[in-house]
Amino acid sequence: MADTIEAPNKVTVSDNAAKRIATLIQMEGDADLMLRLSVSGGGCSGFQYGFSFDKSQQQDDRVFERNGVKVVIDDTSLELLAGAEIDFVEDLVGASFQIKNPNASSSCGCGNSFSV
Repeated sequence: MADTIEAPNKVTVSDNAAKRIATLIQMEGDADLMLRLSVSGGGCSGFQYGFSFDKSQQQDDRVFERNGVKVVIDDTSLELLAGAEIDFVEDLVGASFQIKNPNASSSCGCGNSFSV
C-alpha cells in the first residue's frame, strides 16, 4: 500500500532517526510497528508535531522508509511536512527527534511547534 512520493512531497528520514526508531520499536517488542508523524493545531506557534507508534495504515497515509523502518504520515499532515527531514539528535542538553521543515516560517524554542 506504500505509494511512491514525488520529490517535492517527500519526507526524508535520516540514518540517525531510522536507528533510533528501530531501537524504540525493538524496545516495544513488536516488529510490525511504524512511527506515525502527524501535525495538529496547537502548541505555542500554531501547529505541533505528534509522534506515536501505529500498526495499521490508513487509506490516506503515505509511507516513508529508511533501513527497514517505516514512518507513516497522513495526507493532511504531509501538506505541512512536504520536503521535511526527520532527524534524531543527541547532545549535552538531551536527545530528541527534530523536524527540519522547509514549510515552517517560524518555530518555538523547543522545536515541537511551528507556524506557516
